[in-house]
Amino acid sequence: MKYLLPASLILLLSACAGEYAFNSNLDSDAINDYFKASDVTVYEGSVQPKGPYEIKGLVEGETCQMGKNDAPASIAEARTLARRAAADKHANGLIIKNCLLIEASTPNCVTSALCVGQAITTTSVQE
Repeated sequence: MKYLLPASLILLLSACAGEYAFNSNLDSDAINDYFKASDVTVYEGSVQPKGPYEIKGLVEGETCQMGKNDAPASIAEARTLARRAAADKHANGLIIKNCLLIEASTPNCVTSALCVGQAITTTSVQE
């Protein structure tokens, strides 16, 4: 009896061993694309980059509340879209020039938010 229990446990554990593959419907490129905005540092107001940097170009992010029951447009989402646009230009920084929340209704948007800035590449480590 004292040999039966360990032998049965070994048999059970060895039955679980095998060549199993993990398949997922998640695309690794899509995940990297989703998180690429987090690689861009935002400089706004009194916080400016220290040291030299190269300007990659102007970028913008815009959000729109299409219907009255949709989520309202937000400056935070517009800023994130501008960060993603900066990452598309291979920048690691974004100097926000201006953000606007437009509450006047247009034919396409109930409210909208817009952020404009410069995509930059810094050459030194920022703190």
